[in-house]
Amino acid sequence: MPLINGYKRILMIAPTPFFADRGCHVRILGEAQALIALGNPLLLCTYHIGRNVDGIPIDRTIKIPWYKKLSPGPSVHKFYIDVLLLWKVLRACRRFRPDVIHAHIHEGIVIGKIASTLFRIPMVADLQGSLTQELLEHKFIPKVSWLLRLMQWIEKTIDHMPSHLIISSTKTTQDCLDTFGLPPCKVSTIMDGVDLKLFSPQEKDPALRAALGITANEMVIVYVGVLTEYQGINLLLETIPLVVQEYPKAKFLIIGYPNEELYRQKARFLGIDKWTCFTGKIPYQEVPRYLSLAHVAISPKISTTEANLKLFTYMAMALPTVVFENPVNREILGDLGIYAQLGNVRSLATVLVRTLQDREHGLRLGTESRKKAVDDYSWIAVAKRLCNIYDSVAYDSLPQSRYLAPTKR
Repeated sequence: MPLINGYKRILMIAPTPFFADRGCHVRILGEAQALIALGNPLLLCTYHIGRNVDGIPIDRTIKIPWYKKLSPGPSVHKFYIDVLLLWKVLRACRRFRPDVIHAHIHEGIVIGKIASTLFRIPMVADLQGSLTQELLEHKFIPKVSWLLRLMQWIEKTIDHMPSHLIISSTKTTQDCLDTFGLPPCKVSTIMDGVDLKLFSPQEKDPALRAALGITANEMVIVYVGVLTEYQGINLLLETIPLVVQEYPKAKFLIIGYPNEELYRQKARFLGIDKWTCFTGKIPYQEVPRYLSLAHVAISPKISTTEANLKLFTYMAMALPTVVFENPVNREILGDLGIYAQLGNVRSLATVLVRTLQDREHGLRLGTESRKKAVDDYSWIAVAKRLCNIYDSVAYDSLPQSRYLAPTKR
């Protein structure tokens, strides 16, 4: 059923400390900004902590003084904070009167389902990976067969809740279809996007380079993202001695948080601190200045189901990108990726050295990557696909709403 002027009032649920300069939040931010740019009124309900973003109306839960975790991963505190977020969402439904609820990640789906049922508003949901796999990767649950079966049952139940499910990679979409029996008509794959205005090739900043202790003759390999084991940071550090043995001019610029001090200590233990530069957390808007210093980008992420949003950023900055071979990376980069054997440190070092040595090939890959980002991966293109999904979720398939949304009066 078409809405007046094609606009939709969107209530977005983000059960996370938005905005916190990391991948999941970048997707939420990109979608929200693009949907608003297309003329859709939007309200985002999220946790009490995080940074406000100009142009995005945000409604936060009440303040919990002892909870200050900005890094990704599960937490026992989220159970009661999500109850507070549910209360915020229910109040927002009554006040904002949305045409559609757009819930992010599994906790958001549960909250959105309750609101969707009570107010009879259609809900779409946005997933970036498997709930069970995430809990395992963050070591929140042990790898026990009965517990894994229980978690998969819970995940299956949650994935069946939305009117339509949006998933950020074809691999995860296929897993949901095969494992959880979702009907294909209720699932869409929409990959991440990138802010092409913010992330574009630019001149290297000599003052920033000097401040970071990077000399003009060093070749910079950059990583930006969360510093955790499942992102492959341990493998990255173990790769560095092999790289610098063959290419002593290499310098590894490692941008992100948390655990940066832990990894600094590991770099010192491995004797590679001379070839590493850890920046810690930096504002999202500052990331392009740092990326512009790089000659090669790397993502040693070992998860084979979760999205890999940093790759879109690398492509937009025209950087040749080294990754492990897996379906998610292959779908994003295609023939423009530089692939190493999954989890193999020596293979990763070999392709890094080869890329550093063949600058002409790296520059060509970077140029073609930027073109692909411009052609295929803008957030506006993502938002237009979301709007088509909102349109496809017909109000007539639900019982009469408890109120008439503004666009249906």
